[in-house]
Amino acid sequence: MSASKVPYVKHNNGTQIQTIGLGTYTSLGGDCERATLHAIDVGYRHIDTAYFYENENEVGAAVQKKIAEGVIKREDIHITTKLWCHFHEPERVEYACRKTLANFGLDYVDLYLMHWPYSYVYRGDNEMMPTDAKGEVELNDIDYLDTWRAMEKLVELGLTKSIGVSNFNSEQLTRLLANCKIKPIHNQIECHPALNQKKLIALCKKNDIVVTAYCPLGRPNPAEKTPNYIYDAKVQAIGDKYKKSTAQVVLRYLIEIGTIPLPKSSNPKRIEENFKIFDFKLDAEDHAVLDSYHTGERLIPMTHAIKSKNYPFSIEY
Repeated sequence: MSASKVPYVKHNNGTQIQTIGLGTYTSLGGDCERATLHAIDVGYRHIDTAYFYENENEVGAAVQKKIAEGVIKREDIHITTKLWCHFHEPERVEYACRKTLANFGLDYVDLYLMHWPYSYVYRGDNEMMPTDAKGEVELNDIDYLDTWRAMEKLVELGLTKSIGVSNFNSEQLTRLLANCKIKPIHNQIECHPALNQKKLIALCKKNDIVVTAYCPLGRPNPAEKTPNYIYDAKVQAIGDKYKKSTAQVVLRYLIEIGTIPLPKSSNPKRIEENFKIFDFKLDAEDHAVLDSYHTGERLIPMTHAIKSKNYPFSIEY
């Protein structure tokens, strides 16, 4: 399937994005560059990374190679990255973005997200999880609205085409929308059949905010046969019906409930498989099966930040 056959979604600022993306978390040591090179060859035009992932340089190297080969032009590919929690002080935001651009070797990114609504004390660029004498993460109490105003300036400076958020709950999103000059185009959240986020997706849709889904496959563990929605016979039966894998069924489900999934893989065959989800549709019975796995349980609860006034998971959504 070529890039031209994959649907795109238009953002509230007129830009657009492919409805599948390559996730890159924990992809290091050259794996990320190889995965990105292969993904671009397969047809992916949407790559998701973050300063915290420490692989922006690998994504940048892969993109520049494919531009040099004439496979893509810079404007063909959408690169999302994220502002980490220790850079939330407004005076650090532009510095952080420029540092990220230097990592990529690029003049701009397409989307810059606030990775979390809470913040950490700054102890140095590479001290991403600063801890005190007790070994607890040092939280800061910076208002995410102040960080957001600094991010709005990045758009004016041309350092990023768009800005957005990640892991914001309904109350945080509503407050941001009431106080921003530039609306966020994305809210990137954990989303999979066990945490289908339908209420938060509905709120985002109402406000013309695109939802991207991280951990869309729930971090499969073949040895333990978890999560159940990847290994259960009921989902395998749905896959058999469409001649698709259970992972493809789950990714298709996430698209149909209103998200853009970001499956992470450095395996070439998996990267290809995850892209081939636009030639079938699930029916109501399939949705009922996948909906039944919803428990509301998170894989990434970030409990170390629970004492922060900006911790996002203390309410239902």
